[in-house]
Amino acid sequence: MSMLTPPGMGGKKYRITGDRYPRMRRPRHRRRIALTLVAAVCVLGLIGWGSLQLIDVFGGKGSTAQAAQDKKKCRESGSSSRSDAEPAADKPLPKPGALTVNVYNATPRAGLAKRTADELQKRGFKIGKVGNAPAAYDKKVKGTGILLGPKAAAAGPLKVLATQLAGAEQKTDGRKGAELDLIIGTTFKDLTAPKDAGKSLALLAHPSPPPGGTGKC
Repeated sequence: MSMLTPPGMGGKKYRITGDRYPRMRRPRHRRRIALTLVAAVCVLGLIGWGSLQLIDVFGGKGSTAQAAQDKKKCRESGSSSRSDAEPAADKPLPKPGALTVNVYNATPRAGLAKRTADELQKRGFKIGKVGNAPAAYDKKVKGTGILLGPKAAAAGPLKVLATQLAGAEQKTDGRKGAELDLIIGTTFKDLTAPKDAGKSLALLAHPSPPPGGTGKC
């Protein structure tokens, strides 16, 4: 028997007996350490990335940007609402005494035009012509009535007259004068009660602001 020291055996001597020899393998502990470190780095990276996403969603840039967009929409909608609800701020609504109304009866019932004109006069309106409706409207108005006026009357005078006849349709035409027409329809029974008409007129002149504390704005 002889003593051999194979290379890589750390100077240790082994006795070789029979036909088996020691296998020469590289130590595995270094590879395991390297793999463990790589896995730890990956896990830490995923945890950090997930944390950043949560911060963006719940309190970071994402929510800040969304909040800024919501505020912008609120400002735009508020401006639009004010412009729609406050036409009288730029141009005051006319008083009933400044409006001349022609009263026409488009129904088969007699006397409605005269009675309605008298009532409007009591409420402060000036009365123009009183009689049967023109052929274009005679017996063709299905609702309570139609209010006609020039295009310039749409934002003010027609709205004032509409407070006196609930459900009336408002229309404009190409007339030159400022007179308004009230054409009585087939379902007409009477003008709006004076108390209710007064409330509608006051609300038209001074619109109530939208209730606060609702929505995101």
